[in-house]
Amino acid sequence: MGEKCNEVLNETAERDAMSVSSDSEQADDLSGTESLSTSAAEGAEDAGADGEAVSADDEDAEELTPTLVLGDNDERDPALHETIIDGETAWQGRVIRVEDLRVEIPNGALKHRDIVRHPGGVGIVALTDSGKIALVRQYRTALDRVTVEIPAGKLEPGEDPLEAAKRELREETGFEAGRIAYLTSIAPSPGYTDEIIRIYFATHLTFVGANPDDDEFINVDLVDVNELIDAVLDGKIEDAKTVVGALACDAMAHRL
Repeated sequence: MGEKCNEVLNETAERDAMSVSSDSEQADDLSGTESLSTSAAEGAEDAGADGEAVSADDEDAEELTPTLVLGDNDERDPALHETIIDGETAWQGRVIRVEDLRVEIPNGALKHRDIVRHPGGVGIVALTDSGKIALVRQYRTALDRVTVEIPAGKLEPGEDPLEAAKRELREETGFEAGRIAYLTSIAPSPGYTDEIIRIYFATHLTFVGANPDDDEFINVDLVDVNELIDAVLDGKIEDAKTVVGALACDAMAHRL
């Protein structure tokens, strides 16, 4: 699986020349959706040109077939929007800010929303040449236990996510990546926070020595990819970015 993931990374790196930004990622997602829709439309026109009969039942079935439409791109989505009337900062922390917002919901009623503002973060699926993923063991006060996660960290003000991923990988694991590319993004809890975590895939690792922050106490494990996937599927890994990162890597390997 490690070799397959490396092949995907090589193709990705050649395609985007290692240029990664959140704006280009979103644009790529929309471009891919538009291309797919265009291909489907062209296929339908070709079918009509070939003189294939299409029954009314077939048309009804096509209308009922669910199609993935991304958020805010469906014609029904505007009716779901809420309007922010006003708000105030309820609490300002060292990393996050909690806002109390008053909003008008679609039926015209007024409601309050507690929103956590977060600078965002990065996570790194770091794969060694021998097919092992670097994981960090760290005590999490909120859960009151040690968790096993992919290396990760928050963005500094104005920091490029790709550079942040390189920094966190080096600080937490001591590895530098010869190749690193954007994998996916997740919104861990969109019901109450605007936090977005961008996940990167790193290979061709070289150990240069870890340099964690003064308040970070971390142990590093190198775990076989398949062992991590099994743990995720067995429900033994709860950290969202680690679950998504592991499954994304596995999905890439199986799509080759």
